[in-house]
Amino acid sequence: MVGPRDVRTAFDPVPAGPGAARGCSGGGYDRPVATVRLFASARVAAGTGRATIDGPTVGDVLEEARARFGPEFSAVLDGCRIWVNGDTATESDPVGDDDEVAVLPPVSGGHR
Repeated sequence: MVGPRDVRTAFDPVPAGPGAARGCSGGGYDRPVATVRLFASARVAAGTGRATIDGPTVGDVLEEARARFGPEFSAVLDGCRIWVNGDTATESDPVGDDDEVAVLPPVSGGHR
């Protein structure tokens, strides 16, 4: 049986440290969390079109994406353009909470 002390609410403090749960109560982590949007072949290689990844810079976010999605995604990522909130980005650019990092593979084909 679950007693009143066994149930956590959204207002309880969030524990800090690696692997700690994230919540809306503040505290618990100090790395920004970005939404990563994946398009075309990057989306196929990752198996998803969107992920939430934390990291202080674009490079850190992309490194975590490589680890998460594996070698096929990593190979595709090497030829991609990276944008943050609609602007071209470099790996050293900072990433803040709620930023959107877009991974755009080169486009080919079309009509002549």
